[in-house]
Amino acid sequence: MAQFSNQPYPLDQIIDVAAGRTRAETVLKNARVVNIFAGEIIEGDVAIHRGFIAGVGKYEGTSVIDLKGQYVTPSFIDGHVHVESSMVMPLQYARAVVPRGTGAVVADPHEIANVLGMEGIMFMSKSARGGPMDFYIMVSSCVPSSDLETNGVTMDFLDIRPLMTEHYVLGLAEVMNYPGVIYRDPAVLDKIRVALEHNKRIDGHAPGITGLDLNAYAAARITSDHECITLEEAREKLAVGMHIQIREGSTAKNLKELAAIIQPNTAMSCSFVTDDRNPLDLLTNGHIDSMIRDAISLGVDPIIAIKVATISTARHYGLKYTGAVAPGYRADIAVLDSLEKVGVKMVFKDGVMVAKDGKLIADIGQLEIPRIRRSVNIHWLEPEDFQVKARGDLMNVIGTIPEQIITEHLVEEPKVVDGLVVPDVDRDIIKVTVIERHNSSEPSAVGFVKGIGIKEGAMVSSIAHDSHNIIAVSTNDADLIAAAVQIVRMQGGIAVVRNEEIIASLPLPIAGLMSDRPIEDVSESLKVLKDAADKIGSTLAEPFMAMAFLSLPVIPKLKITDLGLVDVDRFRVIDLFEVPS
Repeated sequence: MAQFSNQPYPLDQIIDVAAGRTRAETVLKNARVVNIFAGEIIEGDVAIHRGFIAGVGKYEGTSVIDLKGQYVTPSFIDGHVHVESSMVMPLQYARAVVPRGTGAVVADPHEIANVLGMEGIMFMSKSARGGPMDFYIMVSSCVPSSDLETNGVTMDFLDIRPLMTEHYVLGLAEVMNYPGVIYRDPAVLDKIRVALEHNKRIDGHAPGITGLDLNAYAAARITSDHECITLEEAREKLAVGMHIQIREGSTAKNLKELAAIIQPNTAMSCSFVTDDRNPLDLLTNGHIDSMIRDAISLGVDPIIAIKVATISTARHYGLKYTGAVAPGYRADIAVLDSLEKVGVKMVFKDGVMVAKDGKLIADIGQLEIPRIRRSVNIHWLEPEDFQVKARGDLMNVIGTIPEQIITEHLVEEPKVVDGLVVPDVDRDIIKVTVIERHNSSEPSAVGFVKGIGIKEGAMVSSIAHDSHNIIAVSTNDADLIAAAVQIVRMQGGIAVVRNEEIIASLPLPIAGLMSDRPIEDVSESLKVLKDAADKIGSTLAEPFMAMAFLSLPVIPKLKITDLGLVDVDRFRVIDLFEVPS
């Protein structure tokens, strides 16, 4: 969907340029070309004509760029990402990742789809047009992700069927309801059938699934998974034919554990994905380039790491003539000053230079925001709705795990004051609340979480995977209510509150997920928010993303939605005091 895409292939001209009979439009002279097919570096010139690579060898061109021995690689592809997690619109996202060498993303607009349904998916599609990278879409499969939460819209197979005919739609996005697959839920299987009818890919999401259940899941022709957190899990999924999408997001970081699976014989069955990265992370640490760099530091051969980031992902999704520097391929190219450090100096999209020296030079035009409806609908906030009466000597508590989105299912003694369970800051047990925000209804749930670290105040966000209700962690109810009121005022966003005063906030008025501001502004606001979280005691590197995943009921082990605490292993809502025997 980039403005440079879908150019007709100039067959006769390419043959003449490749044979050296006519000049190329552009020649990258004195290059070291990373040949991912042969696994070697080839010295020569790269001839580019009409958006395609004509050949690598000795060439003359109308325009010549002397690379002086710099490395030429295919531009990188993110195989699975929720662009909404960057908190900016797609073209602002491109401003951050294209200068890092990214030429394409395979996006699942799952977050906005759970808020606005088809309206949200089309919003993302329209907002990405005219950008300097390809923006492919996997149609969201779980809207909602389960029946254990309240979201904004429900999408069934009839809703997704028309999208499957679009050229930029590559398939069905992560099928998170893996019990629904294994036990043949008709609603889940109908969506899978639609994808298979159109010969499209089906992405997976099945944390911890193993044995015969894994066979059943793969038998549904679900061909990938990005939820592996151990090498053993990745190897078992690889053995049943699944493409292993190695994830390194802002919160969920799996590359260190999984790097060993990247070998010469497995590289074509592996991809790099970011899943969820916030704007501060993107601008500071980078994108797929950072994953290549980290993989190399963990012992992966540089050429193999680049192979995983390019042709492997392209072949998995059926992107023809994409992902290699070779005759006939699209001229989607990154120029690196170092193979190990992955320092990106230039980026070409369909033969046009779009970024140089870490800056986007392509004109993305004036940012136009398609019309979109209001998505934060709350008309009540009463203190008594957040009070918890003591009804037992033990209670279920969500336990956070650093750098992971899975949680522990803890059992703790409650702190009781005047018959009410209250936060116990000394034991790092605080209140976690989810407030339904889509339908102006009153469902909310209150639980407790351990490991956030705050000693005072509250943190709140309208980003709460996957239904994106309002989620808050708090040490007292007054700050909790003040924080929730701020979200309503901003029509979505993130805030930190202390003594009923807003000490930092970031408005996210687009579906309560994204800003209409430049990514640099959003990154700076996020930095201020993180400083504010530190001031009230947070011990987490990514406190807001960690908080957002506390409500994801398809990731083990204990989560909370607007309907209550969710025991993910048993896939049902449980009472706060219904502790395991």
